Amino acid sequence: MLDASPAAPIARIEKLRVEFETKGGTVVGVEDVSFEIAAGETVCVVGESGSGKSVSSLSLMRLVEYGGGKIAGGRLLFDRKEGGEIDLATAEQSLMRTIRGNEIGMIFQEPMTALNPVFTVGRQLTEGLRVHRGLSKKEATAEALKLLKEVRIPEPERRLTQYPHELSGGMRQRVVIAMALACKPRLLIADEPTTALDVTIQAEILALMDRLKRETGTAVMFITHDMAVVAQMADRVVVMFRGNKVEEGTAEEIFERPQHPYTRALLAAVPKLGEMTGKDLPEPMKLVGQTDHKTDPIPGTNEPLLTVEGLTTRFPVKGGFFRRTVANVHAVEDLSFTLNKGQTLSLVGESGCGKSSAGRSVLRLVEPMKGKVMLDGVDVIGLSPNQLRDARREMQMIFQDPFASLNPQLPLADQVAEPIHNYRTERGSAVMDKVANLFDRVELPRSFMRRFPHELSGGQRQRIAIARALALNPKLIVADEAVSALDVSVQAQVLNLMMELQAELGLGYLFISHDMAVVERVSHHVGVMYLGRIVEIGPRRAVFEDPQHPYTQALMKAVPVADPRRRKSEKDLNFKPIPSPIHPVGHEPAPSEYREVSPGHHVLTTDSGY
Repeated sequence: MLDASPAAPIARIEKLRVEFETKGGTVVGVEDVSFEIAAGETVCVVGESGSGKSVSSLSLMRLVEYGGGKIAGGRLLFDRKEGGEIDLATAEQSLMRTIRGNEIGMIFQEPMTALNPVFTVGRQLTEGLRVHRGLSKKEATAEALKLLKEVRIPEPERRLTQYPHELSGGMRQRVVIAMALACKPRLLIADEPTTALDVTIQAEILALMDRLKRETGTAVMFITHDMAVVAQMADRVVVMFRGNKVEEGTAEEIFERPQHPYTRALLAAVPKLGEMTGKDLPEPMKLVGQTDHKTDPIPGTNEPLLTVEGLTTRFPVKGGFFRRTVANVHAVEDLSFTLNKGQTLSLVGESGCGKSSAGRSVLRLVEPMKGKVMLDGVDVIGLSPNQLRDARREMQMIFQDPFASLNPQLPLADQVAEPIHNYRTERGSAVMDKVANLFDRVELPRSFMRRFPHELSGGQRQRIAIARALALNPKLIVADEAVSALDVSVQAQVLNLMMELQAELGLGYLFISHDMAVVERVSHHVGVMYLGRIVEIGPRRAVFEDPQHPYTQALMKAVPVADPRRRKSEKDLNFKPIPSPIHPVGHEPAPSEYREVSPGHHVLTTDSGY
């Protein structure tokens, strides 16, 4: 056990055991976990899905019972405001109601589900203040306004009268943080509070939480699977694996001298920004315990596979009595790029920049308004519905959420075989031979062919999605945030798999992502998108090592680095709010014009709005 800082611990978890009753018997969610959190200290609990990190936090709040769990052993000691320590594991639910929100605040992972959609932001913020702190309506409103200013929400007076759906994801998360801090809790539990957010907003929210913790002396229990976030936030780190604590230490100790093999493997699987500096070509990651995998650079070819010119996609906004089009969302604006055979072009940017719409427009899953898309000499935009169906064999898509893109009622072998049956590329027994071969390719055992999607983990489901995309031997694969929902080590394996398949089969990838470290690892070329336009495009090395556009520079600065000695402070981050992409009917933006900084490296000269 490490010496705690002189401050007395606010919360102590001792030998916690949590069990869940299921049809198949008792499942242990947390087996035996002990750690403590002192005032003004951030303890990061890390581990992959299913390691028990969220169960530990829900036990402290005694919310685990509402999810079918029960605390089967151990003590949860909490030092209350009025002095006096109590064991939360045995406290009455009526007492827990006063402690929850008042003395222990919680920030949940998904801000939209933590807010009530039918009440204004102001009403939700003032409710806790009036119940727990007994303020009058006027005092509560003044306090709510002060909280919104603390979490740096623009135009706070207006926000009080708005509903949650009128705010962006980053703003909703700030409201949730303001609610958690409203009663000045002694302990704040943050469960993956930045997973669903963009890099720039994540950086601001982490800096904000760090500042508020220092100013108020709150103890923070921070749950995450993102090691770069741990490096940015943690004073101490607790590593969990399958319901047990396997290692604990200061942030520097864990990152620089990890002891447990699981911690080492976890850190090896984290792509770190800057790892590829000086390298022209992408190469697979070297993972702990995998020696037989090729990690040679992937050159690709200089032969164009996909050429996009002036692609523009807009979505109508309907309004008024006759549901006429009153405005347009300019999702993709005058987009041009070339992707070579056997290479990866990544489109990066924040939510709403138009990168997914661009990928879907290329495949004509969304009909573009104008522009030209040439796939290996075929004009995709000019194809009739029947010709488009044939052309789809050449281009496939891997979606972000593999569970939503698989059919829950079909065995996996049938799902991978479906495209083969549709296009009759193989017949008879050859179909299942091909499917078995695809399972080998994505490194899944053939025994999985009879299983159903719910019997697999997220990473295994994503491998099925890749196998299905490969079934017709396509030339182009559009991967839309294909690894963002996966745990670190699984993400690293899936990325390596995709890169090996690329080297072997000469696939071209249009890789859409907001994770800059992943993009740096896999790309030959990178296009940075902002408000529907590419503001900078070029060879990956040129864009990452010499970013020219102010937006690209801001994006690079915001990326947290998995090194506790290189933390970002709030003054490093100065983002402008993103303007609205909605323009009145008839608005024609200026065409995109670029200047060439170095061979193939182009920067937008038209005003991009940033």
